[in-house]
Amino acid sequence: MQSFQQKMTRFFSSLWPAEEKVLVFGEGQHDRPAIMLIGEAPGEQETLQRRPFVGKAGKNLDGFLDVVGLKREEIYISNVVKVRPTRVSEKGRVSNRPPNREELALFTPYLYEEILLVQPRLIVTLGNVALKALAGSKAIIGSLHGSLTEASVTHEKQTAAFPLFPLYHPASIIYNRALQEVYQDDLVKLKALLDAEAEQR
Repeated sequence: MQSFQQKMTRFFSSLWPAEEKVLVFGEGQHDRPAIMLIGEAPGEQETLQRRPFVGKAGKNLDGFLDVVGLKREEIYISNVVKVRPTRVSEKGRVSNRPPNREELALFTPYLYEEILLVQPRLIVTLGNVALKALAGSKAIIGSLHGSLTEASVTHEKQTAAFPLFPLYHPASIIYNRALQEVYQDDLVKLKALLDAEAEQR
């Protein structure tokens, strides 16, 4: 994993030499974890702390872990894009924005390599960006959330299929309270799936 991170650092520092873009790498159990949790991109707090899923996202993660019965160190956590995508308002305020096509094209191959290195027993995506990175541009969170599907991941000459369980992004619940119950139901389904998998081992 260290050599993978060093390779990414070399590539992206040469790509944006004039900008101070902070790479936020994945962290956690990187040898066949029960879950690899994949979000969209780091935000402000993640960039400041150089860790994924901290700040508000960290609180959402704590709630997720409580329901599924796992600890943060037992899973592997990452994002599709490893730098914070930002926009600047007319008043000069910096805020988050969704990753653009160029960022997704640059980072998605590294995500595939990361998945193949980690070899998770289950991938859980949060939101449409992470889902589309793994299931294709036609995948829609509204029809796939809370159900088990499959992601085929290829990097260089290596290809592997992984079970994929898409979830709504916790941030979307803030903007659409009607999704709260759906999201909680999906977490219960995920917990049942993990329990069944643990029993089979």
